Amino acid sequence: MSSTALELKRSGRALRISAYVRGILSLKTLQGVSTLVAFVALWQAAVSLKVPYLSNLPYPADVWKSFTDTVVTRAYWISWAVSLERIFVSFLVAQVLGIPLGLLMGISRKSKDILFPVFEIVRPIPPIAWIPLAILFWPTEELSIYALTFIGPFFVIVLNVMQGVANIDVSLKRAALSLGAKPGDIFWKIMLPGALPSILTGMTVGIGVAWNVLIAAEMIAGHVGLGRMTWEAYTNGNIPLIMVGMASIGVAGYLCSGVVRIVGQSCMPWRRRS
Repeated sequence: MSSTALELKRSGRALRISAYVRGILSLKTLQGVSTLVAFVALWQAAVSLKVPYLSNLPYPADVWKSFTDTVVTRAYWISWAVSLERIFVSFLVAQVLGIPLGLLMGISRKSKDILFPVFEIVRPIPPIAWIPLAILFWPTEELSIYALTFIGPFFVIVLNVMQGVANIDVSLKRAALSLGAKPGDIFWKIMLPGALPSILTGMTVGIGVAWNVLIAAEMIAGHVGLGRMTWEAYTNGNIPLIMVGMASIGVAGYLCSGVVRIVGQSCMPWRRRS
């Protein structure tokens, strides 16, 4: 390799490292770190000063010690793996069934007239209320957890997709028809792209709902998972481990939401160019 090529390679590497360092030291990152430090400081002060209703909280150092003791155990990472698998499978099934149903009711008025009344009656039922029926209906506890986690995001996704299709400007469809577009072209080039922002919104909200339902289901019917780990810490009176479990659930939910946003942005490249 010539010296010029080596210099260019080193220069490119230096620029990438410089950009990475600037990203780490950006104002947004520093603000986030400052907020986290302030939160821990207020937590420490609240426990030290015996603030009412907060004095029973453990010190941050105790929670950190519980975390370092727990994170090295195999059971902790098994709980992570099981919860993430349940979320992935249930959320994927909710997309596969919910998005087409939402598109169908949004595009076809006849389908909406037939399906929406039943959908609207069942939708307000909280996912937690399905727990007794799920336990009785499904042959195993694991399937009941999957079913409950599916119900949570399913209704959110269907409703957002249906509203997204309904909000598309009808003049776009009329203009396409006047130019000789076929129904398939209208669906793939107008209806589906126009509904994508609403689909992403439904997915973003749905993944949060899925985590809420999953943790409740794991606490009631599960034998393993982050929710079960947190519940067992409660039954054993291990408050630091409870907070470790809560923090783990928060991090897991944040990572899943980030993946959903990345997938959504990759499907809508025009938003990155705007």
